[in-house]
Amino acid sequence: MGEMNFMYKVGICAHFGFGKDLMNGQTDKSLAVWNALTKEYGEDRIAVLDTHGWKKHPAAILLGCMKLLKNCENIIMLPAQNGVKLFPRLFEILNQAKHRKLHYIVIGGWLPEQLKTNASLLDSIAKLDAVYIESNQMKDALTALGLKNVLHMPNFRNCRILSPNELTTSNEQPLKLCTFSRIEKDKGIEDAVEVVRSINRKAGRTVYTLDIYGNPEKEYEKRFEEIVRGFEPYLSYKGVIKGEDCGKEVLKNCFAMLFPTHYQGEGFAGAIIDAFSAGLPVIATDWRCNPEVIRDGIDGILYPTCDNSRLEEILTALAEHPDKLNALKTNCLERAAYYEASRVIRILTDNMKETKEAEREAVNV
Repeated sequence: MGEMNFMYKVGICAHFGFGKDLMNGQTDKSLAVWNALTKEYGEDRIAVLDTHGWKKHPAAILLGCMKLLKNCENIIMLPAQNGVKLFPRLFEILNQAKHRKLHYIVIGGWLPEQLKTNASLLDSIAKLDAVYIESNQMKDALTALGLKNVLHMPNFRNCRILSPNELTTSNEQPLKLCTFSRIEKDKGIEDAVEVVRSINRKAGRTVYTLDIYGNPEKEYEKRFEEIVRGFEPYLSYKGVIKGEDCGKEVLKNCFAMLFPTHYQGEGFAGAIIDAFSAGLPVIATDWRCNPEVIRDGIDGILYPTCDNSRLEEILTALAEHPDKLNALKTNCLERAAYYEASRVIRILTDNMKETKEAEREAVNV
């Protein structure tokens, strides 16, 4: 029996939001996977299905999934909390006559909790060829639920890493801080504002400025507008950083990035890699998989989740000795290299290759 000649090596079913001005973890990761695979195989070997607004166009999405299965050797899906209830099961059913390889790249850290209360979804995901997750913590949780198809593939970025001679250091006050994430309460935006405000008020001068970047969640827009209206001159909302270079021209001029998240669905935030690529240390909560990514005292500083007093102590001490944080900048660049797209995507492409070779061997037995 000869091998099939597929029109495409890979079909990606994901939320791309083409033509939309979106900034969120799902869209960022979907585009990062597409970019990395395009560099690996060539754009003409990659097919895509954009799931943006899929609930409004179920027939078109069904047809798109069928086309991917017809024309692609491998299917990669990247659904979020709502899409995961549909796409793994849908592809599993449609694939019964096609026998394509089904790969699920998980975005964020919410999946284990959802599977604990959804046995049918757990069964569907167990039938996929591979599930790629962003942290070892999450891998352990899924393995404990009985999944045997889980691979650790950390988050990654396609952007350039600064060279050491491009690094800038900050020693004079006011020192510039930033946040670089989706804007909502559980991401700790209000915590960052209050801590900077407290430090400056106690000092009687501007010790730190804080620039906030990102898109506000719809449910948080009104609250965030109220917060911005009450900003002192040292607090600023800067909107969304656009461009393919991960905002490095902005980030490299900051003293530190704050990441005070306590978001329940937090996974491996790509913004941490963006900061590392710019040689920018990250001061973050020890929430979820942050300790796997940020090495405390090496390329950033970790503190107990929601402990604003501890964050204030850390920033107050660093204001007196900024050289202690500046000394971590080259470590950040080294850490960023670990999460380069060309390196991490090999986990996926090597597994697709191994799966195909195993299939060949089975046919030849």
